[in-house]
Amino acid sequence: MEQVRREPLADQAARLLLERIRSGEWSLGEKLPGETTLGPQLGVGRSTVREAIRQLAGQGVLATRQGAGVFLTALDVTEDWDAVLRRADIVAVIEARIAIEVEAAALAAERRTPGDLAAIRAALDERAARRSTAEEHVDADMAFHRAVVAASGNALLVELFDGFVPRSRASMVDMLRLKGEFGGADDHDVHARVLAAVADGDVKAAADLSRAHLLSIKRWVVHR
Repeated sequence: MEQVRREPLADQAARLLLERIRSGEWSLGEKLPGETTLGPQLGVGRSTVREAIRQLAGQGVLATRQGAGVFLTALDVTEDWDAVLRRADIVAVIEARIAIEVEAAALAAERRTPGDLAAIRAALDERAARRSTAEEHVDADMAFHRAVVAASGNALLVELFDGFVPRSRASMVDMLRLKGEFGGADDHDVHARVLAAVADGDVKAAADLSRAHLLSIKRWVVHR
């Protein structure tokens, strides 16, 4: 049988310190008092204060600078990214994908290498071939879009795209099942035109086609 557990002192100190931060006691970027000051204020020893600071530093709220002290880097704990995505509805995810993929497509048209184009072409061919199930088609679709994002040469855009994949994949599978069809000629043509724009170095067309494609998905979701 599970028993009631006492909260460790460091956890209590971190919680109390976070409450003071949330109340606005210190400004963003401000240096916090030292351990000898915070300890008596929180009713704990210096080692407990250090542990509490480590906890909040790990959550992105505080930063310790060697020889300078502890500084406030955020006014609250940043919520776990995965938890945010799990709560986000598909429209929000599509809108975020628009922000990422439209810019990525434009950059891809500027920066694509022969290797990038080969990867996008291979992904397009795979996307056309994989139509047996909604799951495999969505996976192939995600691989195509990721290849375009990767061609942007921006590692951060790739990382952001990858963060959306699990949430986006589940919603896209559900959407295709509702539609009852996927991978048709018109749908393939849209993706082929994105590839052509990137290959031709047409920045505007690459961005416009990516935006139009994702907006059409958004409209279907909103009005289904």
